[in-house]
Amino acid sequence: MSLLLVVVAAACLASPAQANACPCERAEQCQQIRGGRDFEVFVFDVGGKTWRSYNWNMITTVATFGKYDVELMCFAHSKGARVVLKGDVSLPSIVDQEKRTTWITEKVALAKRQFMDGINIDIEQEVVEGSSEYHALTALVKETTEAFHREIPGSQVSFDVAWSPYCVDKRCYDYAAIAESCDLLFVMSYDEQSQIMGDCIAMANAPIVQTLRGYYQYLDLKIDPKKLVMGVPWYGYDYTCLDLSQEGVCSIAKVPFRGAPCSDAVGKQKAYSWIMKQLNSSLSGRLWDEQQQAPYFNYQDQNGQIHQVWYDDPDSIGAKSGLVSYKGLRGIGMWNGNILDYSDDPVAQKQTTMMWNALAPS
Repeated sequence: MSLLLVVVAAACLASPAQANACPCERAEQCQQIRGGRDFEVFVFDVGGKTWRSYNWNMITTVATFGKYDVELMCFAHSKGARVVLKGDVSLPSIVDQEKRTTWITEKVALAKRQFMDGINIDIEQEVVEGSSEYHALTALVKETTEAFHREIPGSQVSFDVAWSPYCVDKRCYDYAAIAESCDLLFVMSYDEQSQIMGDCIAMANAPIVQTLRGYYQYLDLKIDPKKLVMGVPWYGYDYTCLDLSQEGVCSIAKVPFRGAPCSDAVGKQKAYSWIMKQLNSSLSGRLWDEQQQAPYFNYQDQNGQIHQVWYDDPDSIGAKSGLVSYKGLRGIGMWNGNILDYSDDPVAQKQTTMMWNALAPS
C-alpha cells in the first residue's frame, strides 16, 4: 500500500472518533441517558448559566432552547437528566416527504454529534384540520420518533401542545395520533388568554378551571395520562389599564389574535424575578382571585399609568399540580427555568426554592 493510501485510510478511521470525541471530563457523561424516572420534571432552558442553580434533585429532562452548552450537557448527564434538542420547522416545508426526511435526518445527526438524548418538537403554527399540513405534522412526529428511537436507543421525543386540544389559536392538530406516536406531550398550560372572546379585561395567565378543563379534554381523547406533562408558567403578564373599576377590573386595549378580538398580546410578559421586585412597590400588595385561583397586583408607573399584573406563584401552581398525582400524569415542568432570581439575596433564595418545591404534587 502506498504512503498516500495509508494516510487516507488512517484519516478515515480517525475522523469519526475525532468528530465524536467526548468533551466532558468523564467519558461516561457523554453516554445518552436511557433509563427513566417515574415522575418527569421537564425544564426548558433558554441559555446562560443559571442552570447551575437549578434544583437538580428534581430534574429529569432539560430542553435546550438557547445556544448549545457543552457544560450543561455534561452536568445534566452527571445528574442522570436528559438533554434534548429544540425541534421547530415551517410546516409547509415538510409537507414533502423528502424534505421531511431530510429534516429528521439532520436532527438525529445533530443530537448524536452533541451527545443528546432526544428532541422536543415545538411547533405552534396554525393548521387547518384535514389539510396537507395537518397530515404532514402527524407524520413528522411519528417519523421523528421512529428515527430517534432507532438511532439513539432510549431517546425521548416530546411534542409541545396548547392548553386545550380543541383548536386553541387555530392549532387544529391530530392530538390523539401525535400522542400515540411520541413519548410525551408537554401541555403548555399558560398564555390561556391568547384568545379573549369576552370582555377585554386583564385575567390570569392560567386560571385553574380553564387549565384543568384542558387536561380533562386531553384525557377524553383517550390519551394515556402517562404521556401528559403539565406545563406551568414561571412568568406573568403586565397589563396597562385603560380603566380600573372600583371592583378592581382592569380594562385593556383590543389586540386581535387568530380570530379573537382581544389577546394577552397587549400585555408584556414578565419574569417571576421581576414580578417579585415590582410587587414590593405595588399600590395594592398581593391580591388573590378566588375564582381563577391566581395572584395579581396593581401598580402605578412613572407616568401615572395604572397597571395590573397577573402571575403564578407557589399557591396557584400548587392548586393545579395536585391534578398531576390525582390523574396519574407523567409529570410537570415550566417555561422557563432561567427566569427565577438565583442571586444570593436571602429573600430571592426563599422565593426561588418555593417555586421549585411547588412542582412536587402535594
